[in-house]
Amino acid sequence: MVEKTIEVIRPALKADNGDIILHDVDETTGVVTVELIGACVGCPASTQTMQAGIERIMRDRVDGVTSVVNLADVADTGDATGFAG
Repeated sequence: MVEKTIEVIRPALKADNGDIILHDVDETTGVVTVELIGACVGCPASTQTMQAGIERIMRDRVDGVTSVVNLADVADTGDATGFAG
């Protein structure tokens, strides 16, 4: 279901010259790890896109999903939640 939902989201990202790659689904925690690529990298709106768009849609459509994190955020913080601190 996660892959099918990404296929629903992908056209909107591609319309802005971006895309999304699925890296991992942790069925225990419900965390989905993706990577935003293309124009999404470094875009000031990418955090808003992730939280208000991708994560909201994923949680609405896929039972058990608790959050969606961008691989770049995990790499930057070393934290699977995507938050520094």
